[in-house]
Amino acid sequence: MSLDEVWSLIKHCASQMDARYGDVVFDEWAIVSLVHNKARILHYTGPRNDDFLKNFARDLGSLRMELLGGKYGAGDFEFSRHGVGTGFESFMVLGAGAYLICNNTRESMDTLTQNPLWLGAQVPFVELAEKIRLHPLELSGDTQFFKKPA
Repeated sequence: MSLDEVWSLIKHCASQMDARYGDVVFDEWAIVSLVHNKARILHYTGPRNDDFLKNFARDLGSLRMELLGGKYGAGDFEFSRHGVGTGFESFMVLGAGAYLICNNTRESMDTLTQNPLWLGAQVPFVELAEKIRLHPLELSGDTQFFKKPA
């Protein structure tokens, strides 16, 4: 999939999650590239446009080991129960070196999951993961970092 196609799926996922939850689940969604150990924002929506990349390393928090460990494939994801404030709550692998970062800058993951509507709100996220697993992000042009395996 192209960056635009993936971003369209992410926007749909976010709206579906919010509708099922009855409130905003994640107010921050970002597609980042970590190719060559350099963080680059490819797409971002949220309240911290200027500060997101500047604080990226700190905000990875408890997800750092999982995200940088290399044991996840396209469509795999992880949640952090300890993400608070700007500390990231979740990531999903979109393709080699490309990740979706999800965050709620107002609530912790622990607080979000206490709402009984959280279980239903996860369904669009899992559906997004399955679409990504079948068709990983493929970047092209001056943002090309990797190619989909033949």
